[in-house]
Amino acid sequence: MATEQSVDTSDAAGKAFFQMLGVFAEFETNLRRERQLEGIAKAKAKGVYKGRKPSVDVDEVRRMRYVEGMGATEIASALGIARTSVYRVLGN
Repeated sequence: MATEQSVDTSDAAGKAFFQMLGVFAEFETNLRRERQLEGIAKAKAKGVYKGRKPSVDVDEVRRMRYVEGMGATEIASALGIARTSVYRVLGN
């Protein structure tokens, strides 16, 4: 295995070897991501892929903010969600 070989990283050849390992690792990651996105697109076209269920009730967050006048911390506490989720919904 390439990672078990003794490579001297203090010289140019050793550094180049590890840089090439990084290039190929990134290449493989990109290929995997492309295949995943293709699979998701095919599943969506078939109507099989619906995506993840929303974890935040957007309408409730907006109601609590604009109707009840609650702040982000109060909303987050009441709904048991993170304050950043409230900010994301409100667009702040």
